[in-house]
Amino acid sequence: MAKPDARTIALLKRTFVDFQPTLDILKKPIVFSKAKGCYYWDNQGRKYFDGIGGIFVASLGHGHPRLLDALRRQSERMTFAPPLHGVSDVGLDFVEKLGSVTPGNLKFVKGFSGGSESTEAAMKFTRQYHRQTGNPTKYKFISRYSAYHGSTFAAMAASGTGKRKSKFDPQMGGFLKVFPPSHYRDLFPTWAEACRFAARQLEDVIVAEDPTTVAGFIVEPIGNTGGIITPTEEYYEIIRDICTRHNVTLIFDEVITGFAKTGSMFAAQTFGVTPDIICSGKGLSSGVLPLGALMAREDMGETFLGTAEQEVHFSHGNTYANNPLASAVGIAVIDEIVENKLDQRAQQLGALLRKRLEALRKYDCIREVRGRGILLGVELAADSKSLAPFPALGHALKQTAIENGLVLRVDPTWFAVAPAVNATEAEIEELADLVEKSLVDALKIARP
Repeated sequence: MAKPDARTIALLKRTFVDFQPTLDILKKPIVFSKAKGCYYWDNQGRKYFDGIGGIFVASLGHGHPRLLDALRRQSERMTFAPPLHGVSDVGLDFVEKLGSVTPGNLKFVKGFSGGSESTEAAMKFTRQYHRQTGNPTKYKFISRYSAYHGSTFAAMAASGTGKRKSKFDPQMGGFLKVFPPSHYRDLFPTWAEACRFAARQLEDVIVAEDPTTVAGFIVEPIGNTGGIITPTEEYYEIIRDICTRHNVTLIFDEVITGFAKTGSMFAAQTFGVTPDIICSGKGLSSGVLPLGALMAREDMGETFLGTAEQEVHFSHGNTYANNPLASAVGIAVIDEIVENKLDQRAQQLGALLRKRLEALRKYDCIREVRGRGILLGVELAADSKSLAPFPALGHALKQTAIENGLVLRVDPTWFAVAPAVNATEAEIEELADLVEKSLVDALKIARP
């Protein structure tokens, strides 16, 4: 890797890379300049395999011609519509298109600029909904430790990311936590029992807090920052029942899991449970433009229909919500997935990739491979007997992956992959080869 020039260093000191120490970035900065399909190139001409769609975003790969064509055609018609006066025609098309692929009756749709805006709006929507349906004391939200729901203040308060958010304390009030099933994993003989116990803790907290004060439970169907935590279907069946009985709005944060990655359009369909609200982002535009969306039960949306005097409309807005350009791209993404059955493709590619990842157990450093579809995580361990965490291996893997031209999501004790759902079998094999080579190289560092 070539030494960075003075201009690059100077400019990096005037900005920041998300969640990364600037001084570490300055040692070996990567400046990406091109992307196509499953690959990136930096400004030195070096090629990288994109093993996680940038950050779970480029679900159809980079530079997909159908998406770029939709962007070009819309840009020639209209790029922005006045949000206080009306909505664009393509914005309404987006509402219709997204509502046609959601589970259940989640057809009340609003587009936003990304995941954080979507989760933030979902929580405000839920509070106002309860206020307007005779439950004005319902204001609290419960979420899970280890979860990440976004960078805005309510989304951050709902997140359970510890040190990542403690710098911004005090957090907003009215946010409570339960532990994910992984917290109880070693206390039970089976994963199913751990999930069952964890799910029932939600009801304990709701009852202890007083159900008349609890507005919603927000959860990632597959927990990313906790290490691709993948509960059982029964876990969500229990959660759904608890929320229904206590009139608690169930919100699925599908910013990462949405749009075919788990083998269905939404993870809600993968797990067979329909929430009251789904939040999306990332893969909805495959990285072409910032785009997210809120999808709620249609009857919930009807609660906000009224005159100016009644003041029941949703008191919320964002400048780039339902943007015409982003809406056009979102429609093209959904059409591409549906017409080419890419949810099924994710299942096929995921089976191939999982088989290759499971084969890494021969290096005696893998505790578990988990996830659904092409969204998969691998938990690292010191050895197969102790199953002790192996953060030294994760730190080394973060280094060796980049050295081998591989972009991964690496945490000290696990790593994740989520390639494009339209990748070829050969590209999945290439990804798996790079993962294996990087892991072997990392072991040489972590096990000298």
